[in-house]
Amino acid sequence: MIRFSKSLTERTVNWRLARLFSSAMVVASASALLPLSVHAQMSMPAATPAAPPVQDQDAPVNVSAEQMTGRPDRQVNLDRDVELVKGATTVKSDKAEYRIIQDEVEATGHVWMQRLQDQYTGDHAEMNMGTGAGYVTSPTYLLGKNGGRGKAERIDFLSDDQAKVIQGTYSTCEAPDPDWYLRANTMDLDSGRDVGTMHDGLLYFKDVPILGSPWMSFPLSGERKSGVLPPTIGMTSTGGVELSVPYYFNLAPNYDLTLAPKYIARRGLQLGAETRYMGDSYSGTTTVEGIQDRVTGTGRYSLSSNHTQSLAPGLMLKWNLNKASDNDYPADFSHSVVSSTQRLLPREVSLSYSSTYWSVTGLVSKYQLLQDVNAPIGKPYDRVPQITFNGNRYDVGGFDFSTVADFTRFSSGDLVGGDRAYITQTVSYPIIRPGYFFTPKVILDATSYNLNNVSAGQPTNLTRTLPTLSLDSGLIFERDSNLLGRNMTQTLEPRLFYVRTPYRDQSQYPVFDSGLADFNFAQIFTENRFSGHDRISDANQLTAAVTSRLIEENGLERLRAAIGQRYYFADPKVGISGTTTTTLGSKSDLLLALGGQFTQQFSTDNTVQYSETLRQMVRSTFGIRWQPAPKRVLNLQYRLDRTYINPYTGLLDPLKQVDVSGQWPITQRIYAVGRVNYSLPDRTVAEGLAGFEYKADCWVFRVVAQRIPTSSTKASTGFFIQLELNGLSKIGSNPMDAIKSSVPGYQNVNLPDTMPGNNF
Repeated sequence: MIRFSKSLTERTVNWRLARLFSSAMVVASASALLPLSVHAQMSMPAATPAAPPVQDQDAPVNVSAEQMTGRPDRQVNLDRDVELVKGATTVKSDKAEYRIIQDEVEATGHVWMQRLQDQYTGDHAEMNMGTGAGYVTSPTYLLGKNGGRGKAERIDFLSDDQAKVIQGTYSTCEAPDPDWYLRANTMDLDSGRDVGTMHDGLLYFKDVPILGSPWMSFPLSGERKSGVLPPTIGMTSTGGVELSVPYYFNLAPNYDLTLAPKYIARRGLQLGAETRYMGDSYSGTTTVEGIQDRVTGTGRYSLSSNHTQSLAPGLMLKWNLNKASDNDYPADFSHSVVSSTQRLLPREVSLSYSSTYWSVTGLVSKYQLLQDVNAPIGKPYDRVPQITFNGNRYDVGGFDFSTVADFTRFSSGDLVGGDRAYITQTVSYPIIRPGYFFTPKVILDATSYNLNNVSAGQPTNLTRTLPTLSLDSGLIFERDSNLLGRNMTQTLEPRLFYVRTPYRDQSQYPVFDSGLADFNFAQIFTENRFSGHDRISDANQLTAAVTSRLIEENGLERLRAAIGQRYYFADPKVGISGTTTTTLGSKSDLLLALGGQFTQQFSTDNTVQYSETLRQMVRSTFGIRWQPAPKRVLNLQYRLDRTYINPYTGLLDPLKQVDVSGQWPITQRIYAVGRVNYSLPDRTVAEGLAGFEYKADCWVFRVVAQRIPTSSTKASTGFFIQLELNGLSKIGSNPMDAIKSSVPGYQNVNLPDTMPGNNF
C-alpha cells in the first residue's frame, strides 16, 4: 500500500495539538496514579443486541491444504494454503501440524486466525481448537465488536473469549500508524464481558504520552461499566482552573452512581454525586454537590431530585425538588446558561390519576427564590395544595364537553393569601367540512375566594360568575402554484373569531397566578387575554386573520405568510396593575408573520407586532438561516421588544439585540463555531461563544470559550478543552451542551453527514 505523507500544515497542527493537550494534562498528573476507566457509558440500558456467535466444541474440524502427510489417526502435517475450520474458529497459515487426539494445531508462516468475531495475524501460533487456549507470536489483532486493533510481542489465548496481550498496543484508528494508542506491559481482553484491562500503560496521542496509569480499563463495546472516568479539566472566570476526576459505579443494569470530586483553584474541593435509576414503572435522577468555599468562608451546596413513578394503572407520582444554599450558588458554580440565570428553584410533588374521560391531580408547589439584589423579583405564591379535575367528552351527538374544576390554597408569607376555587364548563359544537369550519362555543366560569391577610376594610370572601360566547370560523381555498420551478399547492385561509364576555369589576380580586398573556397569533384566537385564573377579561371583540401557505406535494411548507388583528367593539376594562399595553384604540396591534423553508439551504422566520396607534413596531423578530451543506450553518437574528421593563428603573426600556451564530469549516478538518448576542442599547455582548473543532480520522479536538450572564450585573467566562478519542473516551471538559444550545443547526463533526430540517 502506498501511503502519502501528510501536508506540512496538517502535521504542524497535529504536533501543536498534541503538545497543547499534553501540557493541559500536566494539571491532571495526580490522577494518572489512579486506576482509570477511560470510557464508562453514561446512557441508561438500551435494547439487548443480537447474541454473538459461540464456539461449538463438538463441531468437526475441517482441514484443507495443498499437501498433507502423517497419520490420520494421530497427527497430520499440512503444507501450503493451510486452512483449519472448527465452528467459529478458523486458522490459516503456510504450514501447520494438527494433533488429532489433543485437538491442537501448531501453525507457522503468515498465520491468520478468526476467533468468533476477532481476527489475528502472526508468525507462529498454537491453539487448542476445542477450548480456544493457545498463543500467537508477533501478532496484530482486530476486534470485531468495536474495531479495536493493535500489535504485540505475543498474545496468549486463555479461552474462546479471553486473551492476554503482552507488550502490546490498542487503538480504534484504522491507519497503520495510529494517531492515538494505548501501550501496556500487558492487556487483558475479555470479549465475553466486553472489557479490556491494561496494566502499567500509557495513552499516547501523536506519539506524546498524555495519560498514564498502573491499571486502566476500557470497553470493547458500548456497554456501561464501573471505573474512574477520564479527568475533566476546565476554567472559569469565577473559579479559575477546575479539575474533576469522577468515578462511575455501574451498580445494576437499571441504576448507577457517579461520584464527582472537583478541585476549583480559587474555591477549594467540591464534592458531587449523581444517581440515576430506571424500572418498569419508575425513573429518576438525584444530584447533590457541596463545597467549603474559600472565597466566602462558608459551606455551600445544591440538591436536585426528579422522580416519576406509576403506582398503578393511571396513577402517577412525580416530584421535582431543588435547593441551593444561597442566592449566588448557581451563578458561582454554573453548568449552563439556564442554571446560571435560574432564580426560582421549584419544589413540587404531585399525584395524579387519569381515566378515559377524566383526570385529577393533587399538587404541592413551593419555590426557593434566589434573589438578585440589583434586580429583585417577587416570589410566586406557594400552592399548598392545588387539586385539579379535568373531564372531556368529544362528539357526543356532535357536541364537545369540557369541565375543569380547581381548588388551590395560595400562601406567601405576610402577603394576601387564601383559597381559590373555580369550575369552568365548556360546550362546543364544531362543524368541520372540506373547505371550511365553524365552531360555536359557550363557557361558564364560577370562581370564589376566601382570603386572609387582607387590609382593613377589604372583603375576605369574593365570588364571580361569568359566561363567555365565542364563534370560530374559517375558510380554506387551494390552488396549484409553483415556487422556483417546483409544483406547489397555495392556500388562502381567512379566519374570524368572535368573543363576547360581560364586564365584571375585579379590581378587589387578588392576583395569585395571573398576568397579561403574550400577544401573538396563538393568543388572539383565545377567549381570555390573561393567563391564570384571577382575571377574566371582558370582551366584545372580533379577531380577523388571513394565512397563505405554499406546500409541496410531500407536505413540506415552503412559505407561510399571515396577518391578523383584533377589533374591539368596546374597550376592555379589566386590567392588572403593573402590566402595560400598546393598544389605545378600537383595535389591537397588527400581527404579521412571514417564514418558511424557501430552499433546502435557506429558511427564514419573521414576526412583527406593529402598533398603529404609536406608529411603530412594538416587538419583532427577524431571523434567517443558511445551511448549504452538512456541518455548515449560519444564523442571523434581530430581536426588538419595546415592552421590556428595566428592573432598575421600572420603566419601559426597549430591548434590541442582534444574534449571530454559526458552524463553518475553515479547512478540510478544522471547523469554527461561534455565537455573539449583542445588545445595541448597551453596546455590550450579552452572551458569546467561540471555539474550533479539529476532526481527524479517529479523534476530535475541541477548544471553546463561553461567556454567560450569571446575574443582572455579572457574567462568567468558561473555557472547555476536550480530546475525543473515537471508541475510547472523551478527555477534558465537555463543550457539546454549550455549543448545541448556542448554535441552532449545529452538527457533531464526529457523526456522519446529514441534512437536518431548517426549523427556527
